[in-house]
Amino acid sequence: MKIAFLGNTDFSIYNYRFELVQRLLNEKHEVLIVTPKGDLVKKMVDAGCKYIDIKVDQHGLNPFHDLKLKNNIYRILKKERPDYVCGYTIKPNIYGAWACKKLNIKFIANITGLGTAAENPGLVQKIIVKLYKIAFRNVKRVFCQNEENRVFFINYNIVNEDKLSLLPGSGVNLERFKLIPYPNSETTRFVFVSRIRKDKGIDEYITAARHINEKYKNTEFHVCGVCDDEYKWISNEKSVIYHGMVSHIEDVLKDMNCLIFPSYYAEGMANVLLEASAIGRPIMTTNRPGCKETIEDGYNGFIINEKDSNNLIEKIEYFLSLSTEEQCQLGLNGRAKVENEFNRQIIIDKYLRELELL
Repeated sequence: MKIAFLGNTDFSIYNYRFELVQRLLNEKHEVLIVTPKGDLVKKMVDAGCKYIDIKVDQHGLNPFHDLKLKNNIYRILKKERPDYVCGYTIKPNIYGAWACKKLNIKFIANITGLGTAAENPGLVQKIIVKLYKIAFRNVKRVFCQNEENRVFFINYNIVNEDKLSLLPGSGVNLERFKLIPYPNSETTRFVFVSRIRKDKGIDEYITAARHINEKYKNTEFHVCGVCDDEYKWISNEKSVIYHGMVSHIEDVLKDMNCLIFPSYYAEGMANVLLEASAIGRPIMTTNRPGCKETIEDGYNGFIINEKDSNNLIEKIEYFLSLSTEEQCQLGLNGRAKVENEFNRQIIIDKYLRELELL
């Protein structure tokens, strides 16, 4: 069979879906990757994938750009005629499903998060819901990464409930993210890993870093990720160490004592929380869909309040009061949790069933 993967970045296909791609290639199926071109495309082509470049304005609301994207997806799929298309993120899902409906191609959607625009009531939400309803009329399967996203699709009558299934996010590759010995250093290191934008909680993280640095010796706060324009100043922020975009995040996480992710964005499932837990690092995150599923308060880390720097500071201070052994145990508990609940093989098996390959 020919199976197409349609997404908004090559990074997400390679880092979160490539085990499935590799399995399909090993079983002699043809795999087509349709994403904007990036540094990881070559690795997928070298592995045996066919690749087609497409431009996706991820966060823009320009209708002319979206119309062009819609037409390009249709043109590509009409020419390539895959047996299945696996879509990821909002625009590839909507316009990919629409094209597949017109071309009578089976489409499998993965809801990697609703996004702030879809989550908040208003005109934009109404438009997105309408587009989903039109595009998903004949979709074969809709995978949701958390229960709240599944309920959203049910409440707005976007698809029949029997077409909706839950996945444990994108899962985590437990071979790549192996358990790494916990740091034993005089310096306690915290890290924030995400696209650097307001609704990921970067302001609360910076406020906490400034406070803790002034009050406690031997603490460091690290930041990894691409900055939105309004946060370009972070590279000069004295309270944090800025790494920019990191290709192999495990190389940074191994030296950290705790990952902090104070997001209030409409996540699907935050992959970095799974990756940090997999290597045995405690996590702090909010009680938001896409975050709360990864954490048990006091077991593998701590829940922090949304948009609450003071609460984050309190949790950091409590973490600093723990012994190295107690911090390490939180990390070991996190490893056990992802082994039991978030192994990426779970996702691969579910996809293979939908692709009628098991």
